[in-house]
Amino acid sequence: MLKNQAAFLIGQQVLEIRECEMPVVSDTDVLIEVRHIGICGSDMHIFEDPYHAVKDIQLPVILGHECAGRVEAVGKKVTGLAPGDLVALEPGVPCGVCEYCRSGRYNLCPDVRFLGARPWLGGAFSKYVCHPAKWTYKLPDTMDTIEGALIEPLAVGMHAANRSGIKLGQNALILGAGCIGLMTLEACLARGVQKITIADLHSNRLTMAEKIGAENTICSSREDLISRGMEITDRNGFDVIFESSGSKAVAALAPALVKRGGKIVMVGNIFGETPFNFFQTNAKEIDIIGVFRYCNLFPTAIDLCRRKQVDTKPIVTNYFHFSEIQNALEYAINQKQAAIKTVINM
Repeated sequence: MLKNQAAFLIGQQVLEIRECEMPVVSDTDVLIEVRHIGICGSDMHIFEDPYHAVKDIQLPVILGHECAGRVEAVGKKVTGLAPGDLVALEPGVPCGVCEYCRSGRYNLCPDVRFLGARPWLGGAFSKYVCHPAKWTYKLPDTMDTIEGALIEPLAVGMHAANRSGIKLGQNALILGAGCIGLMTLEACLARGVQKITIADLHSNRLTMAEKIGAENTICSSREDLISRGMEITDRNGFDVIFESSGSKAVAALAPALVKRGGKIVMVGNIFGETPFNFFQTNAKEIDIIGVFRYCNLFPTAIDLCRRKQVDTKPIVTNYFHFSEIQNALEYAINQKQAAIKTVINM
């Protein structure tokens, strides 16, 4: 008989692995044995201070949403998936009937059920999860579940690139070279955009960005971000800025770095009040574009990986076993000079 375990967040920065019930598989669901899970910035934020990150949270909860695994069982009405298939899970399950779902922008559905997030119905830090077959994607034979787990953050980067409308010949600045910043870099390169600069405090992340294909890097712990950015662009500024650092201080610099008529794309999650020079954005007639998760992108993201147009696996710098998940979260938070992407091996 199959037994399930999950890592429950039971207090501030405290995870506990507990035995729990096996998920119930409906006619349209798939039971997945989770193989790999990426630790997302949102997981870290909630782990660090759950009551500050989510005002109405009631512990314990299970975090985790960047996941892939092996199909264990399928519901009676499921077609196209079978036990043994390797799959990636799109973690958000929208209602399907609201105006946002019906218009195709289901990422904005107010009633979405998202793994490891509100309404806290379950997370992927678990041996087994049950998920609707509609939002479960079979991986090609050439892909493994490490790559499958990275489809979710890749989709964020692709959605950011799509929302920006960036074109060939334009130049971009990505603020923050963490996982999402690097995935945005991958997505822009896949669109054929080559003039990309990326900035970060940590040299290890910039080295990774150079390997992926960034034309320029700025180590903002050693050089002035605005001065270097103006030097790179002959004082014109960047056509598109992707704010993926999640830092209030860094985001506040974006209006000074973007060119007249350019765009600032807010990819990272910034919590709390953030100073922003709206006079400068008006004077330059800058577009400010929000990014929330993604929609209609998982099949394309998987195909990009299958064709080797995007290579996500090198971004993973650290693997931890499920039994070490407490250490994994602490490491991802505290060792940013060493950790770019941390993945849990189930």
